[in-house]
Amino acid sequence: MTLLLLFIATILLLSVLLSKLSTHVGIPVLLAFLFLGMLFGSDGLAQISFENYDFANQISTVALLSIIFYGGFGTNWKAARRVALPSILLSTLGVLLTAGLTALFCALVLRFPWQESFLLGAVLSSTDAASVFSILRSKRLSLRFHTASMLELESGSNDPFSYTLTCLALALLGGGLTPGMAFRLAAGQILFGLACGAGLAALSVWFLRRLPRGTSGYGPLVIVGIALFSYALPTAIGGNGYLSAYLVGIILGGEKWPEKKELVHFLDGVTSLMQLTLFFLLGLLSFPSRLPAVLPTALAVTLFLTLLARPAAVALLLAPFRAPFRQQMLVAWSGLRGATSIVFAILAVMDQASLSRDLFHIVFCVVLLSIGVQGTLLPWCAKRLDMIDDREDVLKTFSDYSEDTPIQFIQLSIGAEHPWKGIPLREAPLPPDTRAAMVLRQGERILPRGDTALESGDILVLSALAYAETAQLSLSEVILSPEHDWTGQPISAVDWGGSSVLLVLRGEETLIPTGDLVLQAGDLLVLADDPLPGPSF
Repeated sequence: MTLLLLFIATILLLSVLLSKLSTHVGIPVLLAFLFLGMLFGSDGLAQISFENYDFANQISTVALLSIIFYGGFGTNWKAARRVALPSILLSTLGVLLTAGLTALFCALVLRFPWQESFLLGAVLSSTDAASVFSILRSKRLSLRFHTASMLELESGSNDPFSYTLTCLALALLGGGLTPGMAFRLAAGQILFGLACGAGLAALSVWFLRRLPRGTSGYGPLVIVGIALFSYALPTAIGGNGYLSAYLVGIILGGEKWPEKKELVHFLDGVTSLMQLTLFFLLGLLSFPSRLPAVLPTALAVTLFLTLLARPAAVALLLAPFRAPFRQQMLVAWSGLRGATSIVFAILAVMDQASLSRDLFHIVFCVVLLSIGVQGTLLPWCAKRLDMIDDREDVLKTFSDYSEDTPIQFIQLSIGAEHPWKGIPLREAPLPPDTRAAMVLRQGERILPRGDTALESGDILVLSALAYAETAQLSLSEVILSPEHDWTGQPISAVDWGGSSVLLVLRGEETLIPTGDLVLQAGDLLVLADDPLPGPSF
């Protein structure tokens, strides 16, 4: 027992070190966990013999359930609903198209048997939520055209449909599968999964809203129980447990109930541990010595998936929505294959289907190539395609409650005539209840101290408590035309009629309304309709 605890502690500490190292090297952190598992596996330095596919499947199912549930729970529906239709098409028809095209390639070009071609296509048909989320967050990739929300919703919801296709492929390999049986199997999976998910979500919301405050110690137990139940119930009656868990997660994530915020860090920590465990376990299960034999096949499949199958499916489904070509290219490149595909490949090994190829290691090698190449180059591709949006924050794409934080930030520009220029921060008359959070000086970030002297050109970032909405504040917008009475007038000369101008948007520039600011045609003014204390400017 002591040795086991030492082993687990060593793995956890090495994982943290690899996380830091992968950030500096530029490779996705989850790929580092796969390599760590391979390092300790049968062909690695530790040579831990591990071929228990049944045990690996049980652990992988729990880990994948956690990832899928939190993928739904963490979805910011406000940001995602505007791209919901194309995302759902990508996660359903996109999965079917990718599986079909890959199956055709394997059968016609690589000369796989038809049943095995369909199985390989089904296993590789979904994108990996853990890999996509990890790269978007770690690299802070804020993307144009709501692309981060689209990738988030697609990668979080397409695993259940890939699982249904995998079940169909395994039934086909077993023989005796008629079209009617295939339809009933697929329809039962989808319908039971949706019905159980919707019903359990409604019951869960009703229950959670009635949790008394002060029961946060039981909150994690309740949410874990809901997640497990949302998978187990539909699975027991022939439904798709992953679809049910995702649906329950996305509905609960959009609701409000007591102690909800306290659960976010718990779920985030559990899911991170599950991701670590899953990728390490899959690496441990593999035999690196078998990878060279399947590398040519895996490379051919990876190239076809990346350069033909995925782009064709994306173009076909996003073109009707007039998605820009550069967005289609980035969405296609972001179709990373990951742990989900390997978990579904384990099902094929456990099914004892008669396979002529080493399916598990082919899929494993495809995942290594996909995360290693596509994942590493994803930030570079986003920049080359001019898809980075500096005005957005990718963390707001995810429902991590950054929008609910009680802290907000204020930006002050220190000009040549600013009264704070040249004095240390301790002597600057900062507003009450504010704190200097950061100084931006010629692109460099400086952590401010009391003796930090402000210079001309500095941008001082202050933190303050957010407005608590204890009183009503009614806002309105006015766009100035060339004929408007306010156009060409300084703010101090305008009769605001009891209102106050809060800010001026001029093109892509945000201006603080000082009294001598001259208004121009095309300016968008944000007005507070109720009078505020002090002068109106």
